Amino acid sequence: MNSEFTCRKRRFLFFFSQGGHIMEKKQKKFLTVAPFECAWHDDLRFREAGRGCVAFDAFAHNDVTIVFRENAGSQHYHYKRDNSPHYTVIIGSHRNKRLNIEVNGKTVVDVVGVDLCCSSTFQSYWISIYDGLISIGKGRYPFQNLVFQWLDSNPNRSVQYVGLSSWDRHVGYRNFNVLPLMQNHISLWKHVDCCEYDGMDDTDEELQDDFGGYENWGLQTFLENWELSDLIIIVGADERAVPAHKVILAASGNFGSNLSGESCIHLPDFSYPILHALLEYIYTGHTCIQESHLNSLKSLSLQFEVVMLARQCEEMMERFKLNKKLFDSGRSIEISYPSSRWNCGTVFLNKLPIDVKRLNHFRLSGEYTDVDIHIEGHDKVARSHRIILGLWSVPFTKMFTNGMTESVSSEVHLKDVYFEAFKIMFEFMYTGVVYMEDSMDIDTLLLQLLLLADQFGVSLLHQECCKRLLEHLSEDSVCQILQVISSIPSCKLIKETCERKFSMNFDYCTTASIDFVMLDKATFGSILQHPDLTVTSEERVLNAILLWFVKAEELFGWDRVDEIMLNSTPELILGDRLESVEDFLSYVRFPLLSFSVLKKLEKSNLCRCLPTVNNLVKEASSFLEIGASGNEKDLNVRFQHRRSSFKELQYICNGDGNGVLYYAGTSYGEHQWVNPVLSKKVSIMASSPLSRFTDPKVLVSRTYQGTSFAGPRMEGGRNTSWWTIDVGHSHQLICNYYTVRQDGSRAFIRNWSFQGSTDGNNWTNLRVHENDVTICKPGQFASWPIVGSNALLPFRFFRLVLTDTTTDTTNPWNFCICFLELYGYFR
Repeated sequence: MNSEFTCRKRRFLFFFSQGGHIMEKKQKKFLTVAPFECAWHDDLRFREAGRGCVAFDAFAHNDVTIVFRENAGSQHYHYKRDNSPHYTVIIGSHRNKRLNIEVNGKTVVDVVGVDLCCSSTFQSYWISIYDGLISIGKGRYPFQNLVFQWLDSNPNRSVQYVGLSSWDRHVGYRNFNVLPLMQNHISLWKHVDCCEYDGMDDTDEELQDDFGGYENWGLQTFLENWELSDLIIIVGADERAVPAHKVILAASGNFGSNLSGESCIHLPDFSYPILHALLEYIYTGHTCIQESHLNSLKSLSLQFEVVMLARQCEEMMERFKLNKKLFDSGRSIEISYPSSRWNCGTVFLNKLPIDVKRLNHFRLSGEYTDVDIHIEGHDKVARSHRIILGLWSVPFTKMFTNGMTESVSSEVHLKDVYFEAFKIMFEFMYTGVVYMEDSMDIDTLLLQLLLLADQFGVSLLHQECCKRLLEHLSEDSVCQILQVISSIPSCKLIKETCERKFSMNFDYCTTASIDFVMLDKATFGSILQHPDLTVTSEERVLNAILLWFVKAEELFGWDRVDEIMLNSTPELILGDRLESVEDFLSYVRFPLLSFSVLKKLEKSNLCRCLPTVNNLVKEASSFLEIGASGNEKDLNVRFQHRRSSFKELQYICNGDGNGVLYYAGTSYGEHQWVNPVLSKKVSIMASSPLSRFTDPKVLVSRTYQGTSFAGPRMEGGRNTSWWTIDVGHSHQLICNYYTVRQDGSRAFIRNWSFQGSTDGNNWTNLRVHENDVTICKPGQFASWPIVGSNALLPFRFFRLVLTDTTTDTTNPWNFCICFLELYGYFR
């Protein structure tokens, strides 16, 4: 008995080590963390950086504090003094009233009223991180009882060590364990699309309980259910009729000729409990049966080649023979399909004994199909199985069971459906995989697929689309995404992330494209009020609002709208958006406009025709002329600089002291200039190794050097040479000008590119030079403006890269410059 118990215990621990829902080994670890200290243990470390879960018990009066870092800290570490990237989760902050999440010391979540608080007795919690998705729950079982969730739009994928910390009182911890996430993050992502939405009609309420989540809607719903069944099994001497589905049985075993062309199977030699156990195992992945029925269940499983169930019955019978005390013959024996525990497989039906490859084969071959899908404007898409469509989609189930045409017809005709997106969804229903060809427009297709998944209620596909959209999110795609998802209540998280992305790149998003004028009032209003709104000039906010008002078809400034006002009226120009004038114009911080612009506005047709503009301009002019009282400034946000703002460092002349690299040398205006490479404020790299004549310090020094070059190297099978500048961690520059100086040689550059990057790997062209003969003398300065939409994007890294040879025939790939400066808007 001891050996059998040990074997079962090992299996138990193996299950949970593979990502099951219980902690690994129940260990009674205990420690007390003193105020303002932090405990680090070797076993408190994620197996994979950026992905893991920590489960623990804690008792405290307040501030149960968990820190996630790339490296372990010391005993006296405290997150308030940490300058390196990290996440901090504080349960029971503000005297045990709030939940806080901090990113690199900055509070990003501060909520009250969530069911997370400290206690003077031990309470169980779990916190998981998956690529910036932070999930927090209560209870002993990780990945269950989710209480709060937050997604970092700029995730830190390097956090790996977990610190148990405190604030001003002792905190006790015990039973702390770190678990791998594996497939469990999928169950957490299902909560991403949750939102408050009560717009449900009466017909939807019928299936609301079933459709609450993927776990509550699946094949188990159709177990011995006459809905969508195409097979009857007559079982036992009393000839009891039991409904089933051919394609499900064929994918889980070998029912052979019993299914081909037949609608009935006779099993006179088996009783109903035996058949029920078999079907329950197939449809749900587990079953219960009396010990006395094991042999019969094994026989039925062998008959239909449900191999795993037959094997499990055999093992249990053998163990029962060896030691009858293991079983109580008066109780039922539970049998669960092993894949539901440790073999994750595919997302689709991974808890069931169904061969997904065989199921997909039936899709391709048309075997056992009972419905044809037609898309308007296209030929027949495919033959399908009602049970598979209904398994994933409540709307499809209703379509097939509500007594309408589709309930009796073998054809379904769908209108207003994107053909390519439907093909992907159709394949997903059989394989659990979203496959898109590289040649496809991924962003557009994902949006179409998201709409389709929302329309048909395919929740897991909806979650996968949301996740991929967030992964592919860029400044160029936010407007398109916002236009689509603003009408989908379940996309709240994506909407908020896109609005933040737009607001942080406001200049680019309102200049690179005119698409933003098609955003609805609520969405554009949220962007204008966003606390992270970042602009290089308040005039750009005014321009964007006026472009939105007039639904402009091309880009122009407020002065063009002013000209239009001369010969028209606000009612004609602004149309149905006139009612938003007062609200939206109040978001412009007019006191931040230059005094000259305000004077122009005072005399403009905008002030004459729009009283709101007139009042706001007068208020701003008065503020700039005579100032405002301290109380008025504090109460009126229009008098305050935006929290996220850039410092303007504009080009005046060659070799001036107004550039970013010079500014970094003064520690951003704090003291006298020191070479910023030496002070490590900026970093410069060359394509060739460091040497006497390849010295990064030279490029940002104030001293002329006769010989300074970056030598050639092979990249992608061709010669190149480059200089790369990193303006520093947590800094960005919207570059609108740059200056270089030729060294003392006559190796003049003619073909090169000036590029920017956010990560140092993927580069965007800011200016491309072809046959540029500007530099023609040794020691010469030369400067160029950066124009176009890319000039409005912030970057951390910049690069000058030679794209063809210089004028020197001896060393044609030496990039010879001895000075470099960048200008623009810096933060």
